[in-house]
Formats: sequence, C-alpha cells, structure tokens
Amino acid sequence: MQRLAWKTELLEHLAAAEAAPPRPLGSEPVPYTKVEATGRFDYAHEAMLGVEVRGTVLGAHLLTPLLRPEAPPLLVDRGWVPFERSAPVARPEGAVAVTGYVRPPDSRSIFAPSDDPAGRRFYTFDPAAIGSALGFDRVAPFGLVALAPADAPPAALPAAARSLPRPNNPHLGYAITWYGLAAALVGVFIAFARRRGAG
Repeated sequence: MQRLAWKTELLEHLAAAEAAPPRPLGSEPVPYTKVEATGRFDYAHEAMLGVEVRGTVLGAHLLTPLLRPEAPPLLVDRGWVPFERSAPVARPEGAVAVTGYVRPPDSRSIFAPSDDPAGRRFYTFDPAAIGSALGFDRVAPFGLVALAPADAPPAALPAAARSLPRPNNPHLGYAITWYGLAAALVGVFIAFARRRGAG
C-alpha cells in the first residue's frame, strides 16, 4: 500500500509537470523535468541510439547535438526514425527552442550490444562517450528528449515523444493479491482448527 501511494503520487507529479509550461534548462536539472533549451542543431554530428520496431518497421532514435551559447553541447533525442525511409526528416535551420524532458545517463549493462562509435550507432545513452565519439571535448552530462508539438502531424519525422514517460502502477493489483492470499490462508487455518477440534 505504501508503494501504491508512492507510485500514485509520482504519476500525479508527472501529469502536473506535463501540463505545466516548460522551465528554462539549467546546468543541473532534475531528471524527467519538462524544460526548454535554445540553440542550433548540429546535423553534421548526428547519431543513432538503440533499436526499436514500430509496427513492422525497424528504426532507432535520432540524436542531434544542440549547440548552445556559453554552455556545452546538449544531446537531443529528436525522436524515432526508420532506417529505411522515403519521407524526409525535418531539420530546422537557425536558432531553435526545444521543449522536452531531461534524460539521465543510462547505466551500462553487460547485456547491451556494443556501441559502434565509427558508425555513430549507440545502444547505451552515455553522453560523455557519445559526445567524445562525435568529436566534442565536452557535452552536457544529461540529454533532452524532445516532445512533439501538439499540432505535429502523426507521420512527421522524427517521431518525437508525445508525453513524459509513465511507469506502470500495478501495486493495487499486488495488494489485492496478497491480501486475498492472506484471507485464504486464514480460512484454511480456521477449517483445519475446526476439524482438529471435532476430532
């Protein structure tokens, strides 16, 4: 029940953050905070992150460095793109303002595929390692997952996130299961005690 209350409060916090206007991006933002960053995209140093199948189409997330004045480059996950595509990928020129949520680095797993720095293909979001492979001396130690504007067409590429991430909340089901098992055990014990008493 404590976990249920905690997860419910977390989901309410995420919903409130999503509905609120973005905050200016600071140097040490809280993970999964909705923020806005300004700069210009460096399309010459794009990379691909992960592998994801959507429907029957194989693709990955497009990472593009955002060059910011007086701040290190910021790796922006602009959204999913198919490996083989006929539709163009939007690449706005000049100064841009990107709204999204802060993504912390991933912990490396022994089960994750090995990165391919030369091919700019990465499977673990490690900003320092990715930034170094792309030729940057330093990048922000976190990333930004871009959120699609409300009026963005569904088929637009990159296919940016539409909402902040939402963890599952199965704890009510867990509570019902465990309390149900406890009640069943009490019933079994009562039946056993009555039979022993009758004997």
